Order: sequence, then structure tokens, then C-alpha cells
Amino acid sequence: MPTTSAPTSLRVNGYDLSYVEAGSGKPLLLVHGSLCDHRFWRPQMEPLAAQRRVIAVSLRHYWPENWDGSGTGFSPQQHADDLAAFIDGLGLGPMDLVGHSRGGTVSWLLARQHPELLRSLVLAEPGLGVGMVSGKQAADLDRNGFRRRALELLQAGNADGALELFIDTVSGGGTWARMVPWLKRMMQDNANTLFGQVAETYEIITAANAAALRLPLLLIGGAQSPAPYPAVLDALAALLPAAQRATIAGASHAMNLWNAPAFNQALESFLGGR
Repeated sequence: MPTTSAPTSLRVNGYDLSYVEAGSGKPLLLVHGSLCDHRFWRPQMEPLAAQRRVIAVSLRHYWPENWDGSGTGFSPQQHADDLAAFIDGLGLGPMDLVGHSRGGTVSWLLARQHPELLRSLVLAEPGLGVGMVSGKQAADLDRNGFRRRALELLQAGNADGALELFIDTVSGGGTWARMVPWLKRMMQDNANTLFGQVAETYEIITAANAAALRLPLLLIGGAQSPAPYPAVLDALAALLPAAQRATIAGASHAMNLWNAPAFNQALESFLGGR
């Protein structure tokens, strides 16, 4: 089985993006979500690299940078611009792209703005808002201002309390307490990204901008994921009827970790013929 490289970096837009890779062949780019980095994709790297060149990147201001939360450059748009430059800088041609959670937001923007850089798109419970569908609002992603409340805990010196609130909100109660040590450490390393994320607004998908997406698309979610993710995926499927859909049994929001074999198989089934 191919082995994952040591982290390296590529300078794009005045910033060194850290990444790891494994395998050879058609390139597959994996984009992490909130409080994560390229280590989030550990269970995907080598299994998927048996068939392709798998690349996992850490977005601007995430680990290995020890960001203090100050300055600019933390936004989905900046991250999408960085990824566009990153893909171009690698010189590997169009890539298949997988974005999880907030990384799904970034990936959606990239796919909308630079479709020529991509072969296909996978959105794994993306952090997107959806406009009116069938006469009703699909979901409220804010959930009583959980990002703001998490930042307040972080500012008060309770980093683990902030992370517990955030993770249990997006993945279900008790998730933080059950989390394995390496995953907790990754999120502790990225806790200060809450300073950047708290000011963000959610990208809203409408029938008009969804119709402009021409790439092959897979929507993937966990069978046990809490609201609003199932409703977001349902609304996206209604707006994008050509999209394929996969549900990962026994998994919540971080479905690539909860049930890695099923998640990897869903990706292989989607990507295998491309």
C-alpha cells in the first residue's frame, strides 16, 4: 500500500500551504473542515492512494501554523482562492475534489468560480445554507450562535470547553468526550481558528447558482448526523437532481472517521469510472 509523505508546502498567494500526499495517478484533493487540518484525512490517504494520487492540504491559518487569530486572510473566499492557486501550482491538471463541512463551503466556491480546475466534486455535509426549497427554509446552521459561544469560552481560557461545545453541536452530544486523543490534539492545535470563523456568514445556495454547477457531484452524509445536515443534503439533492447520494451507516458528521471503510468505498464508487 502507498505510504503518506511527510508534510511539505507550496507557496501560493504569499502563503505556504502545507500538504501531504500518497500514491500516483489521477489527483484527488481532500479539504478539511473547522478545527481540522490535513491530518483529518489520515484514514483516507493510503487506502485511496491505491488507485490515485491523494493530496490533503491544510488551509491558511490552520496547523502547522500556530495562528494567534489576528490579522486577515481567514475566510471561505480566501481559502477558495488559495486552493485555486494551489491546484494550478501543482501542475497536475484538473482534480477530483472532496470538501467536508466548512471545507465543503470552500470547495463549493472553488467549483463555482473555477470549474476548469476540477473533474468532479464531493460535498460531505457541507456548511452551506440553502434558500427556499418547496416553500420552506431548509435549515438554520447557526444553532443559537454556537460559534460565538465557543469563542467566548476560548477567550475565557477554557479551550477544551470551547471545543466540546463546537464539536458536540455539529456531531452530537458526547462526541468530544469519546474522541480519540490524536483527534482531540488536532482540534486543540486549531482552536484559535475560531477567532476567524466566528465572523463568517454562511454561503447560501439557491436554485439559480446551483444550476450553474456542471461538474459530476456526490452528496455524502452520516446516517446519525444531527440537524441541520440531513436537511441541507436533502435540499441540495432537490436543487441538483443529477447529483449522486451516499449515506454512511453508523456515522455522524465526521463520517470519514466514524466509518472510514464505508466512506472510502463511497468515494471509490463515485470516482472509479472517472
